[in-house]
Amino acid sequence: MTPDQLSGAIVAALHALRQQGALNLPDGVPSQVRVERPKVREHGDYATNVALQLAKKSGRNPRELAAELAEVLEQVEGIGSAEVAGPGFLNLRIEAGAQGVVAAQVVAAGAAYGRNDTLTGERVNLEFISANPTGPLHLGHTRWAAVGDALGRVLSAAGADVSREFYINDRGRQMDNFGASLMAHAHGRPVPEDGYHGAYVVELARAIAELDPSVLSLPEDEQLVAFRERGYSRQLADQRQQLEDFRTRFDVWFSERSLHESGAVERGLDKLKEQGHLFEEDGALWMRTTDFGDDRDRVLLRGNGELTYFASDTSYYLDKRDRGFGRCIYLLGADHHGYVGRLAAMAACAGDTPGEHIEILIGQMVKILQGGQEVKLSKRAGTLVTLTELVELIGVDSLRYTLARYPADSPLTLDVEVITRQASENPVFYVQYAHARMSSILRNAADLGLAPAGDDFEPALLAHEREGLLLRALAEFPQVVSQAAQLREPHRVARYLEATAATFHRFYDVCRVLPMGAEEPSDLHRARLLLVAATRQVIGNGLDLLGVSAPERM
Repeated sequence: MTPDQLSGAIVAALHALRQQGALNLPDGVPSQVRVERPKVREHGDYATNVALQLAKKSGRNPRELAAELAEVLEQVEGIGSAEVAGPGFLNLRIEAGAQGVVAAQVVAAGAAYGRNDTLTGERVNLEFISANPTGPLHLGHTRWAAVGDALGRVLSAAGADVSREFYINDRGRQMDNFGASLMAHAHGRPVPEDGYHGAYVVELARAIAELDPSVLSLPEDEQLVAFRERGYSRQLADQRQQLEDFRTRFDVWFSERSLHESGAVERGLDKLKEQGHLFEEDGALWMRTTDFGDDRDRVLLRGNGELTYFASDTSYYLDKRDRGFGRCIYLLGADHHGYVGRLAAMAACAGDTPGEHIEILIGQMVKILQGGQEVKLSKRAGTLVTLTELVELIGVDSLRYTLARYPADSPLTLDVEVITRQASENPVFYVQYAHARMSSILRNAADLGLAPAGDDFEPALLAHEREGLLLRALAEFPQVVSQAAQLREPHRVARYLEATAATFHRFYDVCRVLPMGAEEPSDLHRARLLLVAATRQVIGNGLDLLGVSAPERM
């Protein structure tokens, strides 16, 4: 019996009490009830404080209400006992047979186990990388690539319709500087003071000139555009490949230019004018974001007719809403902290509700240590260390898992020696090793002609305390996925995997799975093999949510 099934049983019990006239709830029976593991194992398998929550609303004594609930729940198949504790807590014990069924349910569901309908019906736009197509992706982008992709997977697993979006900053002065830098390198001239440096720019300029030498003979203004556009195309393709190699995929690559070329900016301004939050002052067009908590009003159109970056940001948000997304989630770096208030106020000016239609998550900085020293500079880019260099240094699995393992809003320091070590102190190795160990057990069983229990499975055989703990851990996986999605915290999946791997190792230490010597295989061996197969499935499903491989051999 999973926590969700137990929640459903409690809701049904509340309905039964209400129909009997024993429970008066003006707001109706809640659609779900929270159940959790008690801190003290002796208190039972699960606990709920629903009687305490509903006592005041129903005008009942919480202990009396809990006692009536317990009486109804003890009649439910699979619930062994229900005991009232303290001021009105309810401690529940699950029958071994009902608990053991979870193993069969996991194996039957396969890769779908853990998926749920918590966010079904939500259309979510998830923007988690915004970059200029003028250079390699760096360390900051790398953290968001790992966290954002994992969040997208978790949201999808919870039933949301998710569109993962990369915002290409391909408009403005930085693009012209990029083109001028490439042109200067191609001619062997000094690069503009605010231009682009690094080995990759020299290589890119040379490649463009070698592919079409005639570009060097174009008039200066045409030549700059040619270098800019060809450099843009190649660099964007390189960024796509970097992310593909990091197992991060986007559904939409959205060009900032397209906002202006499609008329989206003008449509956005017209909509904002209709909402009544724009005003003119000193020849400029402003948005009155202070009406909704911003520290100052924001300029959209300068007096010289030039649109601001905030105008693009505003139009981009409105374009997302026009595309039918009910919720727009932004993952921004620590240097964008000031954007939280202004973007929320902008959405409010557009008639939307911050926190409902728009969410802004801020990620903190990451430091990489190697040999006790911080790794700061890129060999090719000459600036921050790049995604490609990090993958070469650390590996995709270790890098993705470690970046997704911590809350994104906390600063992070990664020691290369620690996170690449093949040892149990390294969390990603620990979890992957558990999966490989289970795979080895199942291979050895197959060599003995022994398969996990099938239709003849007897769930009650899995009655050992360590088996019960492991089964309860497996039963909680859908709830973990649901919470990770609702709270936007994919690191919960990683922490769950580590705890479940530890629970498995403790189970395996005392519960013999394979027969020894000439011992005849029994139904208990087959039942435990099914539990091993179920645990491997859950570990594999969890690693997939983090974009990390689940090896069968290590």
